[in-house]
Amino acid sequence: MAIQNVLVVDDSKTELMYLTNLLQKNGMSVRTAQGADEALRRLTEQKPDLILMDIVMPGQNGFQLTRSINRNPEYTDIPIIICTSKNLETDRVWGMRQGAKDYITKPVDAAELMTKIKALG
Repeated sequence: MAIQNVLVVDDSKTELMYLTNLLQKNGMSVRTAQGADEALRRLTEQKPDLILMDIVMPGQNGFQLTRSINRNPEYTDIPIIICTSKNLETDRVWGMRQGAKDYITKPVDAAELMTKIKALG
């Protein structure tokens, strides 16, 4: 199944704009959330084909949110790519353990992100 609808979760407006523009240029429909509460609301409104998840956010962080989404039977089939400035191997391993399908560090390389998305579709 090709990925069409993407939910981007990030507390940075700049990052949200960059990722939204990149995904839309590649023919995807994008919705955004600036934190865990908003992301959970967006999930109930429309189930995305993919979630791009930041880690460092106020309140619930991306690791916690990834884990809670993956534990909900309604959402376990949604792939999550963690998209963060945290570039340590331990962060990557921890993110994958929370249920993420992939991990990419900021600044996001457009070609790398699109390759990872296509690999999921």
